[in-house]
Amino acid sequence: MKILNELSQFHFSRYFKLLFVIWDVILLNLAIVLSALLRFGNLEKLFLKEVQTVSLLANLIWIGLLLYRDSYRIIRIEPIESILRRTIKKIIFHAALTAVFVVFLKYSDISRLRLVYFYIFFFTLLMVSRYLSMKLLKYIRSQGYNFRNFIIIGANDTGERMRKILAKDLTYGYRFLGFFDERTDNFAFISSPVLGGFGAIEDFIVNKEVDEMYVALHIDNITIINKLIEICEHHMVRIKFIPDFQLYTKSNKVEMSFYENTPVLMFRPEPLEFTVNRLLKKVFDICFSLAVILLVFPWLFPIVMLLIKLESQGPIFFQQERSGRDNRSFKCLKFRSMRVNNLSDKKQARKGDSRVTRFGSFIRKTSIDELPQFFNVFWGDMSVVGPRPHMVNHTKQYTELINNYLVRQYAKPGITGWAQVNGYRGETRELIDMENRVEYDIWYIENWSLLLDIKIIIKTIINVFKGEENAY
Repeated sequence: MKILNELSQFHFSRYFKLLFVIWDVILLNLAIVLSALLRFGNLEKLFLKEVQTVSLLANLIWIGLLLYRDSYRIIRIEPIESILRRTIKKIIFHAALTAVFVVFLKYSDISRLRLVYFYIFFFTLLMVSRYLSMKLLKYIRSQGYNFRNFIIIGANDTGERMRKILAKDLTYGYRFLGFFDERTDNFAFISSPVLGGFGAIEDFIVNKEVDEMYVALHIDNITIINKLIEICEHHMVRIKFIPDFQLYTKSNKVEMSFYENTPVLMFRPEPLEFTVNRLLKKVFDICFSLAVILLVFPWLFPIVMLLIKLESQGPIFFQQERSGRDNRSFKCLKFRSMRVNNLSDKKQARKGDSRVTRFGSFIRKTSIDELPQFFNVFWGDMSVVGPRPHMVNHTKQYTELINNYLVRQYAKPGITGWAQVNGYRGETRELIDMENRVEYDIWYIENWSLLLDIKIIIKTIINVFKGEENAY
């Protein structure tokens, strides 16, 4: 522990950028060696001119990717999922650039299989090292070292939210010292004491070791904020501001862009507005839907068709006008699970609904009735994952009742979605049910990633086999 105490006195974060790059380069070259050993059983081919050129290129590209947009940054509260997502993106981009270079220069001595082995080894080494380094840092912090002391100016909901984020886990490396404010917000639940007013802040900083100050004051307090900046800069305390965007929007994420030198805040970042992400999702949708159409439909369709026809008269497929992306309607396909009726475009299916046939009840519980929507995905009206499409008249109805309802129409509707795997599927008896569904749909739009889509698909399959209470 004495060693940890001495090491904690050094500011390793100042050298983190250099150490991060050096360590990644070591792992990259280790992956090159391991891939050669696995592919050829020796290292002789690594000394070929073409192979050495590609190896040098691989090092330069990775260093460039690390330096681009501070990919080496260390965030104390960053989850492993975020690191995994960022690493996968960079590996894919690195592989694409390397492949273009190899193909363009017609390097015939480059083994494609060895490149595959290289990326498998490199990705594995990166993630293991990232995971172990996080575990090591968490252990050091759990022993009371490598902490940053912070105070919050503003005893209100915004300040309390930040306190909960930074102080909920000691392994994050933050130690909360207290709030400062002239008065406490009577409507806010502040779990920690207010140590004093604005006048007591400088004396506290002088007598206590404060590393960071978080300001959760309204922008109207500009005079106080300017004074806080002077105090922090005079005593080498890093000051950070917490703008309360909840006053303007329910969105939990914002994005900042610069139009020349002018910062512009967007309250609702949409990853799918980026061309690369939309292309990635489109390719995934086409491949996944085509696989289902070719592998599942040829044997399942005749069985379902026969059972639907034997139980009730009417068409095999049920088509319904539903709201799609940008609120444009489309014909949504399903296997017919009800007897033909005049209320299908107005009335939701209820538990024990007399319109549902016996076989219809089975395919609804197992979500087999949704399978024809893979044709909608292949045609481009839907996505495999996204907000579930609602009937057009329901969209009109809920648009009037829920202010941000149409935000869910920013994305293509999906066969399954984030709301559905979290229990919000089927009939919406109360308005709060739809409000919760909209909240989950908006969260999905703001946080989309291909990994999230895969996670939702896996959870959907698990829920089908487990059975869902609201599937009827």
